[in-house]
Amino acid sequence: MLSRLRNMFRVPDLRNKILFTIAVIAVYRMGAHLPVPYVDFGAIQDLKDSAENSGVVGFLDLFAGGAMTNVALFFLGIMPYITASIIMQLLGVVIPKIEQWRQEGQTGQKKITQWTRYLTVALALVQSTGFVFALHQGTGGLFGASGFQGRDLIPGFNFPRAALIVLSWTAGTALVMWLAELITQRGVGNGMSILIFASVIASLPAQGGAIWSQGSRFQFIVICALGVAMIVGIVFVESGQRRIPVQFAKRVVGRRMTAGQNTYIPLKVNQSGVIPVIFASSILTFPALIASVSPWTGVQEFINDNLIENQSWFYIGFYTTLIIFFAYFYTAIAFNPAQQADIIRKQGGFIPGIRPGPPTERYLAKVLNRITLPGSLFLATIAVVPLLVFALWNISQFPFGGTALLITVGVALETMKQIDSQLMMRNYEGFLS
Repeated sequence: MLSRLRNMFRVPDLRNKILFTIAVIAVYRMGAHLPVPYVDFGAIQDLKDSAENSGVVGFLDLFAGGAMTNVALFFLGIMPYITASIIMQLLGVVIPKIEQWRQEGQTGQKKITQWTRYLTVALALVQSTGFVFALHQGTGGLFGASGFQGRDLIPGFNFPRAALIVLSWTAGTALVMWLAELITQRGVGNGMSILIFASVIASLPAQGGAIWSQGSRFQFIVICALGVAMIVGIVFVESGQRRIPVQFAKRVVGRRMTAGQNTYIPLKVNQSGVIPVIFASSILTFPALIASVSPWTGVQEFINDNLIENQSWFYIGFYTTLIIFFAYFYTAIAFNPAQQADIIRKQGGFIPGIRPGPPTERYLAKVLNRITLPGSLFLATIAVVPLLVFALWNISQFPFGGTALLITVGVALETMKQIDSQLMMRNYEGFLS
């Protein structure tokens, strides 16, 4: 293991990418502790202690790494960027122009990225404004602390102060988006996933301490054992794949006849990775913002009881449905059966027993739908089982066990695969080999 760890730093290019990624994560963690002005931090601390990491702010704080409960510069974290990415992908299904950009390759992707940035800034402005008024009005349900209802957390509230806080949070979101893109371009792994990974890892020790203090020793041991079993299951499913054999006929190249080749198409059981969990978590933040600005008491009570309280049956069912939906949705975007069938046909290949063209497309779509179902159910199970256990034992301080494990293990595996591919290209033995 130590020799393989040394291999990472023997390659100058890979070493620079790893060090650059670590430096960006350090900047991100620093921004999660830089407070914005004009906020009553004493009241925020009291609210945080009484809320016990529940409510939508506690939910979002999983992805912000403590920036929300610190009311820091990176208050919104990466969530507006994730939401903007979801919206752009959904719009790509119904707007032909965006679909045309996708087919233009690198040029079209730049246009989509640019519009995603604009949408991120717009969402950050809206969400920042909503949270500023929620802090001013003392919307305790947002934090999971009903005792703070009506308490003004921004003393001397006026337009200039509110505008400064909104602009600070919006600028912080733009900076986080830039840091994520820097990691993707010049570092190791997907920048958005790496920043979420860093935020989740930073909060795990405090969440583990919460279990130790709130539950019994037996409950702590059982939850730790459940966590280890879930990690093993995540690694097992993430490595699972359906290999579809593909044969290529003999071809004449110049004056030589090349022999036919046999290969396969690896279709992962969990083709979408941890993206469905992240997307579902992002979607669940909107009802809380709606409740904070809605003038109707009935709407506020319904959202607070069913979509903010993460141990309610309605919340668990809705969360499960969103995960399954986004698993199918993202898989359909990541793997196009029609495009893959066309590539196989143009290269002179075929799947044994399946005719090239539309029959191959239908076969690939059928296999993909079948293996996506157990993959999506697995994601939903891992995300929901800890919620059920915590609800059974009345443990409220650690409500994100499944989500946190899915993100940390999934991102770690994907990042290590990228590092392995870099090492294998240079004839080094990787971690996963």
